Amino acid sequence: MSEAREKHLDELREIVAEVLEVEPEEITETGSFVEEHEADSLRAIEILARIEKKYKIDIPQSELPQMENLKAVYDVVAHQAGWQD
Repeated sequence: MSEAREKHLDELREIVAEVLEVEPEEITETGSFVEEHEADSLRAIEILARIEKKYKIDIPQSELPQMENLKAVYDVVAHQAGWQD
């Protein structure tokens, strides 16, 4: 894993953990936000909004259903932000 990818994953993990009110260590790359942390659609939208603000990007709401775990969030954000990690 590249240093940039790891940094981005850590930043995204922090955002997700803050919104879901859990410790960052509890957020694994493939753990389901809904099943493991009881995330609802309002929290998903909050995660999306914080990511958009932090990275100054627009993520279509149609991407939300795919953003079910940290890896999926990273993939969507990397695509929208043009990261080459």
